[in-house]
Amino acid sequence: MNKGKLKVTCTGLHESGKGIVNIKGKDYLVSNLLEGEIAIVEIIKTKHKTFVNVVKIEKESKHRVKPECLYYSECGGCQLQHMSHEAQDNFKQRLVENLLKSYGKVNDILPMKEPYYYRNKVHSTFAYNKKRKIISGIYQEDSHHVIDIDECMIHDRKADEIIDTIKEFMKSFKMQPFDEDTGRGFLRHILIKRGFATNQVMVVLVTSTKVFPGKNNFIKALVKAHQEISTIIMNINKRRTSVVLGNEETVLYGKGYIEDILCGVKFQISAKSFYQVNPIQTEILYNKGIEMAKLKGNETVIDAYCGIGTISLIVSDKVKKVIGVELNKDAVKDAIKNAKNNHIKNTYFYNDDAGDFMVKLANENKKMDLVIMDPPRSGSDEKFLSSLIKLSPKKVIYVSCNPVTLKRDLKYLTKNGYKVKEIQPVDMFPQTAHVECVALLQRGTV
Repeated sequence: MNKGKLKVTCTGLHESGKGIVNIKGKDYLVSNLLEGEIAIVEIIKTKHKTFVNVVKIEKESKHRVKPECLYYSECGGCQLQHMSHEAQDNFKQRLVENLLKSYGKVNDILPMKEPYYYRNKVHSTFAYNKKRKIISGIYQEDSHHVIDIDECMIHDRKADEIIDTIKEFMKSFKMQPFDEDTGRGFLRHILIKRGFATNQVMVVLVTSTKVFPGKNNFIKALVKAHQEISTIIMNINKRRTSVVLGNEETVLYGKGYIEDILCGVKFQISAKSFYQVNPIQTEILYNKGIEMAKLKGNETVIDAYCGIGTISLIVSDKVKKVIGVELNKDAVKDAIKNAKNNHIKNTYFYNDDAGDFMVKLANENKKMDLVIMDPPRSGSDEKFLSSLIKLSPKKVIYVSCNPVTLKRDLKYLTKNGYKVKEIQPVDMFPQTAHVECVALLQRGTV
């Protein structure tokens, strides 16, 4: 491993939030560096890669602040804590505008008033440190080295408290953390979900085996220590994989799910259910999307990638009919339950590939007024987008957690008869480089 040091100037920011520096004609990405800053950096060359790390900043940006998190320099879970909140919003605004302004108007980003402790879903990994002490935290960036963290600035506080309690209990209950290298040990991960509106808490113990010595006493002690806990689930993951959850689950305490309220609708959330991690900003995001659609009350709507029916049920009282389509069978079951629990009768959920489903509707000459789509981070695919073109709804509301893939999909849709009317960025993930957008598209004839 070779090392060398030199002085550099940061010429801009990458979409990841890292600074860009040019060394001998080649651009490198550097964490914790802002545009215009002059720094001494260390170049580390390994057999496979060259890294550039900041040693000292000689000229600071006026937008630099001291990160509030003790673990910021080594964790990697957040990328922007060294920026002021205003600078974070400006960074995300510029990112969205640079990628999407050629397609349509980009509104000013909707920031979060309290940009800490917002995640209602928290995942922690357990391991031994070099002194054989049990630690819990998250993986260091680009590695499987666990950073021992007592409190995360974006996690729900109660979740971190419960994780600390479990870490304390492990020694007395003789629970060993799972070792990825040897395949030995019991506890792999903890996943905690909390309903911010209901204060219900789910604890998921991800274990390497079904055998759980002292199970009843452990559950009793944990619930006594944290009476907010509504349910405890044991998820068995025997695979040698980085995927957190396994396929097999056992409910150890409670009903096996929690509930939360979003935009006035109650949702049942299971361990594997997708549910937005920032409910405060999610309400802002969804309400903006509904506002963009300018609904009259007589529309028939398709909610593609509908998951547990979140958007379907929230929009249901503003339209005539909602059809939700989702490939995940368990999510569809949850969506149907959620509709029944909220006494909503104008929503219909189907377990199918959204693209295939929409092609069938188009072949039957069915007409849809609006398609709402909220695909994964990878965006949609040409199969789905071509089915959307064939179905030809008057309007499309596209909810995206990745402006890069949103740009790709807008390119396809605008080449095939749609026009982008409005794009709204929302800061769903403060302290990180991620930004959510909702875009309104209309057929060219509308």
